Amino acid sequence: MSKLRRQLSAGITNSIETRNLDEIKGKTGNLYESISIVGKRANQINISLKEELHNKLEEFASHTDSLEEIHENKEQIEISRAYERMPNPALLATQEFLDEKVYFRKGDDELFS
Repeated sequence: MSKLRRQLSAGITNSIETRNLDEIKGKTGNLYESISIVGKRANQINISLKEELHNKLEEFASHTDSLEEIHENKEQIEISRAYERMPNPALLATQEFLDEKVYFRKGDDELFS
């Protein structure tokens, strides 16, 4: 398991939980701003996980132009299943936001952490 996946999915359940909106709103003072920050972080996580998965699966890619039947690779299947079992990037981003592990700032240079 890669360092990124271990770091992201440590202690986070794969199921959706009800969140206290006042707690989310309390981080920025505006619920919509908080959700926007979580959404942007979820996109960052999703992109990095997708790149990591494609890099790992590229190792198994066959670059020959033959019409032979493609053989199933058990390692490739296990890698794909491991990524499917990971929590959703939105769940990961929400947990990071609530744990104050996300750095963000407003356009008027007012800093938050």
